[in-house]
Amino acid sequence: MLTFLGFAMIATFLVLIMMKKLSPIAALVLIPALFCVLAGRGAHLGDYVIEGVGKLAPTAAMLMFAIVYFGVMIDVGLFDPIVRGILRFCKADPMRVVVGTAVLAAIVSLDGDGSTTFMITVSAMYPLYKRLGMSLVVMTGVAATANGVMNTLPWGGPTARAATALKLDAADIFVPMIPALAAGLLFVFVLAYVLGLKERRRVGTLALPADAEPELVAAGGGAGAGAGAGAGAGSGSADTAPTATATAPTATATAPTATGPDGDGDGDGFQGLDPNRSTLRPRLYWFNAALTVTLLTAMIMELLPIPVLFLLGAALALTVNFPHMPDQKARIAAHADNVLNVAGMVFAAAVFTGVLTGTGMVKHMADWLVGAVPDAMGPHMALVTGLLSLPLTYFMSNDGFYFGVLPVLAEAGAAHGVSPLEIARASLVGQALHMSSPLVPAVYVLVGMAKVEFGDHTRFTVKWAALTSLVVLAAGMLFGII
Repeated sequence: MLTFLGFAMIATFLVLIMMKKLSPIAALVLIPALFCVLAGRGAHLGDYVIEGVGKLAPTAAMLMFAIVYFGVMIDVGLFDPIVRGILRFCKADPMRVVVGTAVLAAIVSLDGDGSTTFMITVSAMYPLYKRLGMSLVVMTGVAATANGVMNTLPWGGPTARAATALKLDAADIFVPMIPALAAGLLFVFVLAYVLGLKERRRVGTLALPADAEPELVAAGGGAGAGAGAGAGAGSGSADTAPTATATAPTATATAPTATGPDGDGDGDGFQGLDPNRSTLRPRLYWFNAALTVTLLTAMIMELLPIPVLFLLGAALALTVNFPHMPDQKARIAAHADNVLNVAGMVFAAAVFTGVLTGTGMVKHMADWLVGAVPDAMGPHMALVTGLLSLPLTYFMSNDGFYFGVLPVLAEAGAAHGVSPLEIARASLVGQALHMSSPLVPAVYVLVGMAKVEFGDHTRFTVKWAALTSLVVLAAGMLFGII
């Protein structure tokens, strides 16, 4: 019964958010509460929720202060040179923009933290997608899938969990997997190229005069705003977005007069790359760069818990860049919307995970799936593990899969002569899909900052992320790694 209720709860949640019958926050709270009652555990709902909140509270704190920190860094212009370089590569061409998104997300993913990757990627690329009228779910889908492949780095989490659970060396798991993961990343770049061509056909390209600064395309309200801003800048999927005109108006070398409260002319509250924004701090550029590098280094070296690092970083960034109290309050207020949305989503997800774990649904679901594997598949347990990693890491947390399910799969494989190393490597296959799971807090940073509905992101991304995972699995088998 718990197995059925677990699958039914997840299916109900996904259907309702993709059909937009409930908001993600409401669905994450109401649906598990209902199924907890149906499971006869309603009296323990409070205990399950409190336990879930306790486990996710550090994550929520980390995301809150990380959003403030990177929001301030964006405000003061730390990432403007990076974005200008990407824009020069993109040349207002939607195909290059999507490929640039994949490359940027992959590079930033080297820090091992999905939330940081998504904040930097969205902050850099959102203005360009918006001005060119491109579909924002293409941006979130490509970024999430690229980050999912890179999430297998030893310091990213899954590889370390697999090594710990099976008492193996992380390097022995990861290093042989590099060719397969490289194939997966290459597939993401090819996918970005194909999606970019589709966006190019839909919205056209923006013709820039030779002396125009590329950053004005992202900052100005007129450059590209007419090229289908209503056609694709919202949260709709690229699969269903209406056709825009084939060509966009020519950009001028001077940004238009601002008419909105954010100074970019559209009144949406997003300053983007406005080169004249009042929050720029060019004299403090190298201080902010050094602070960011120090923060990321300390995070990778685990000198302090990540929430503490971002708390200290946000406080220091605000104090140095905006020493006057009214300015600090203005910066916090400017990012309060993102902070509230993301933190609220994380705490709502705590209800979902708390009920799944507390009622025992996760354990029963995993046991059922493992038990459903025919005995004849025993010698092929590495392949089975790779295939199971897709749904299991999507519907479960990494901790639940790697510490709860993987040892069982490894034991079953060992009985048929399959090496635990092969099982561990195969378990990494599903990470491309895992990063779009509703149980991953970082995905809410991605969709929240990109102003994309979670249901739209899920509907668009899942098929491509699953295909990427299968490419990694196929490459692993082809190279003899799995």
